[in-house]
Amino acid sequence: VQLVESGGGLVQPGGSTRLSCAASTIIFRINDMAWYRQAPGKQRELVAGITRGGSANYTDSVKGRFTISRDNAKNTVYLQMNSLKVEDTAVYYCAVWGSLTYWGQGTQVTVSS
Repeated sequence: VQLVESGGGLVQPGGSTRLSCAASTIIFRINDMAWYRQAPGKQRELVAGITRGGSANYTDSVKGRFTISRDNAKNTVYLQMNSLKVEDTAVYYCAVWGSLTYWGQGTQVTVSS
């Protein structure tokens, strides 16, 4: 297993949570990383991506609320999620940015009161 997500769960609207993704060294060190999500009945979408150098991009719906970061010493990428909304409910996946091959198993985030 090369990408393992953790975190998520049930969060109240307006709340926060942090997702983590531990990657194997060879994958992490040479690749840009990203978080995707898939809500029920919707297509999978890119939430945020981060380059090896730390430059980040976000989909418009999460700008100002989510922060992607990476710890190169721990081979881990994070997604800090603040001001969560019901529409953020989805399965969140860690992946090599743009890859069709290197994906984690996904972790559920449910935003509900």
